[in-house]
Amino acid sequence: MLKPEPVETREEADVTVLREGASELALDHPLDFFYLAAPQPCPYLPNRTERKIVARLGGKDVEARHERLTRAGFRRTRDFVYRPACPGCNACVPVRVLAKEFRPSRSLRRIERANRDLSWNELPPVARYEHYSLFTRYLEARHKGGEMTGMDFADYGSMIEETPIETRVVEFRDPEARLLAVCLTDFLSDGLSGIYKFFEPSEAKRSLGTFIILWHIRRARALGLSYVYLGYWIADCRKMAYKDRFRPFETFGPEGWRRRDVTLRQVRAAEPEGAIPA
Repeated sequence: MLKPEPVETREEADVTVLREGASELALDHPLDFFYLAAPQPCPYLPNRTERKIVARLGGKDVEARHERLTRAGFRRTRDFVYRPACPGCNACVPVRVLAKEFRPSRSLRRIERANRDLSWNELPPVARYEHYSLFTRYLEARHKGGEMTGMDFADYGSMIEETPIETRVVEFRDPEARLLAVCLTDFLSDGLSGIYKFFEPSEAKRSLGTFIILWHIRRARALGLSYVYLGYWIADCRKMAYKDRFRPFETFGPEGWRRRDVTLRQVRAAEPEGAIPA
């Protein structure tokens, strides 16, 4: 849960955001809506403290503002966007897949074949008890003790419904209409952004998490969109390793988005220390 606290000055917010490489932000829009979230233990790396730059989404130009911030490496949760701003750490790398150029590997094609019996449906962002039941089973099996464990239906409803932009809930069902997976997805003018996904933990052979990303890539291509935003990749976090499989992709740094055709670990190893910002 984000706990924003105001930064001390407008100038501090400006300097922080620009230092983090948000070069695509239009500077004719005021930056004093940024906040610095309270420090908390990093959920990905041990013995680290996490800080986030946070902004609340709203106003007449909310769609355009959200898209500018997404292109500057921010992610959405509820009616906020955030970006890591951890002192002395730049481990989080924003990543997006080049959907139109993506060609699945042999192993990814096997995952697509294993799930070709599934049907999908795009729904409005409304919380449903059937989805919530799957959500709680997923958290208990895959993220027990995590910060989302213990969310009640009202908390889940806030995560799904508090969105000021075009967002859809996508559900996946087997031929018996059994719910197997759900994802919350933002639809942008240049791509899709997967906000959160969860799936049936007893169906490990299907690799549903990977399949959902493949679906996003196929769906983006069908809609004529260029990108699928995957959020952040962290070299030393096993939970993030799956993002290496979706090439070609781009990473965001001080020079903006840069195309990468090698693995993310190879990218990290080739860059000078501190070259890829959080």
